Amino acid sequence: MKLGRMLVLAVALMAGQVGAQEYFGDARPDAPELAARGSLPVGVRTLVAEHADQLDILHASADKPDPLYTRKLVLEVWYPARLAAGQKEHTVYTDVLGSGPNDPKRPNTPFQFSGRAARDAAPLPPAQTAATSARYPLVIVSHGYPGSRLQMSYLTENLASKGYVVVAIDHLESTRADKAGFPSTLLNRRLDDLFVLNTVAAWARPGSGHFLSGVVDADNTALIGYSMGGYGALNTVGAGISAAAVAYVPGGKLAVNQQGNAEYEAARDQRIKAVVAFAPWGGEQKVWDQTGLAGVRTPILFITGDQDDVAGYKDGVLKLFQQAVNADRYLLTYVGARHNPAPNPPSPAHWSNPDDFQSYSEPVWDSRRINNINQHYVTVFLGIHLKAAPLQAYLDDNWKGFPKRAMLGLEWQHLKPQ
Repeated sequence: MKLGRMLVLAVALMAGQVGAQEYFGDARPDAPELAARGSLPVGVRTLVAEHADQLDILHASADKPDPLYTRKLVLEVWYPARLAAGQKEHTVYTDVLGSGPNDPKRPNTPFQFSGRAARDAAPLPPAQTAATSARYPLVIVSHGYPGSRLQMSYLTENLASKGYVVVAIDHLESTRADKAGFPSTLLNRRLDDLFVLNTVAAWARPGSGHFLSGVVDADNTALIGYSMGGYGALNTVGAGISAAAVAYVPGGKLAVNQQGNAEYEAARDQRIKAVVAFAPWGGEQKVWDQTGLAGVRTPILFITGDQDDVAGYKDGVLKLFQQAVNADRYLLTYVGARHNPAPNPPSPAHWSNPDDFQSYSEPVWDSRRINNINQHYVTVFLGIHLKAAPLQAYLDDNWKGFPKRAMLGLEWQHLKPQ
């Protein structure tokens, strides 16, 4: 009889666990203080922005050196929302596995995962969030190569709940679904970032008719980039590539992003107030020299692993951190981590293929733990630079907000501008 009761209890407990809804980004019991979700409901919408008359570098040739095309960028937009009666903060995102099309070892198989956001909800007017009418700062998120606009939903939803409008880009020819030649990614990341910033600024204008009209403050923007997204973010805020790196794209077309190019220098955008660079690519590959990195004056939070085998650490991210001498910058290092400190945890679909699993996972770190730590530090960093929030103590005493015995495996460095 006792055994029967135990079996009934076990089945009941399992049923409760299966029925519970888990979302990426939910705080573990040992999460640092500011990882917690904010107080605002979150909405999400999928939009498209088309950038006409762009250089189609992958189809350039001696006979046709400057072919043009339209870059169609799919955007996912998270924002503080005003929920209708009965509307729930729940959506289902659809992404794909793989590392580009036509790979029989890693086919582009669709998979789904849940999100804590209300699809197509109305935006919450900023004046209703506090005793201020300030619009929400803008955060633009750029994925790796290949990647997805959805792969950091744990962070994008979290930031929206804290009063930001977050726009994540699917960079054409650089996603897991449409990965194509690398020159497109090298050339277009900065151009895509600035185009999306200008597009959102136009949507934000009073009378635009867009749902973001009067909601978002594009003059107060941060860039978050992972891997090649980090490369693009640094390039966008003044890290002009070296003369030697121009050869990475045929025909010298990468000179548009080169340090010393007058057109490039004139395109620096003062609306961008902060950068978060997860495992940014390019240091170990000598994309920049010291003069190019010295061109950055925007505050930067670098986040990486000291075993990064893609972007590199000592001659990679650490070098970028050290040589961006005119920026106020911080470096958070996950000891023992490789190149994946940015994404969501692997979804169950990733478990069927070791390569798909390893494209999201870390071998010695729990992804949910990393996600919570990222949420904490990004909340602090963007709060300081986009909202003038009194959070500097969390950077000066970098373990402030961590539970006891929860600081292992992390290293923290800070360098002031020279």
